[in-house]
Amino acid sequence: MKFAKITFIILLAMPLTVWAAMPDGKKAGTIDELAGMYDISSCKECHKAIYEEWEKSIHAQSLVGTGATMSGIRNFVTQALMKEWAYSGAKNLDDVTVQHVTVCLKCHLPQIQNAGDQVARQIARAVIDGDEAMLKKVGINCLVCHNSHALVHKWLDGAPERETLYGAKEGPHAGSSFKSLKRSPIIKEAIICGQCHGSGPNFDLPQPTQCATLYGSYLHAYIPSGGSQTCQDCHIKKDKAGHLMPAYRDNKLARSAVDMRVDALAYCFLPRVGDSPSPMVVLRVNLTNKAGHRIPDG
Repeated sequence: MKFAKITFIILLAMPLTVWAAMPDGKKAGTIDELAGMYDISSCKECHKAIYEEWEKSIHAQSLVGTGATMSGIRNFVTQALMKEWAYSGAKNLDDVTVQHVTVCLKCHLPQIQNAGDQVARQIARAVIDGDEAMLKKVGINCLVCHNSHALVHKWLDGAPERETLYGAKEGPHAGSSFKSLKRSPIIKEAIICGQCHGSGPNFDLPQPTQCATLYGSYLHAYIPSGGSQTCQDCHIKKDKAGHLMPAYRDNKLARSAVDMRVDALAYCFLPRVGDSPSPMVVLRVNLTNKAGHRIPDG
């Protein structure tokens, strides 16, 4: 297949995400309560290696990321929400609601659907204060991918069941409150990642936004060009990366997707008195994208 050469054009996007109701009815009043609702400590007992891979991943600290995520949410709250968006209804922290933070947290913490407005304010305060310890209490974990986001076509496959984990197998499941295993038709497909990693703007929100565009690029550029690998092929299976799911910033696995050649030509100038400064070095940088989607993203 052909690989596209890219320049540094960054498109900001945010995808549509389908949520399931888990757990029924109850709303968390604090971040600690929300973390308890989505507790995965029992997963570690039987899936120790996978748990340790996930624990080191960006997914595990989805409100912090490399630091850029946390600062991005902070700018959203303090600049866009409280200053630039005149009709947001949020002039200070006391006005912040779940609906407001959903602009970012729809993907960075979909569990927010099961929290009250006080949790939205607690998270907003934590990003403003740079309280990483607080924000790392919650993140994208096993239950997001293997329960709430495991079924997308709900008129065909139904909605995720509260006491069921979804994967590639069917049968009983011991050791936690999730008593059964059922097959997810999308668990090995790119669409499960595309729910958060982006195909287009969130037009279902009062303030449509876009943050990630990878899935749209994958569908509209990589696949039509003859690509056949899924997100999981590169980010889980390759080099046995597992649930670390490395991105370009994590290790050589992902960085090898981008080849960079630098051609440097140097010139010496003899400016006349009064001339404006002239460049002494001209650099021409060519990037060849070998990933299955545009780089960079987000």
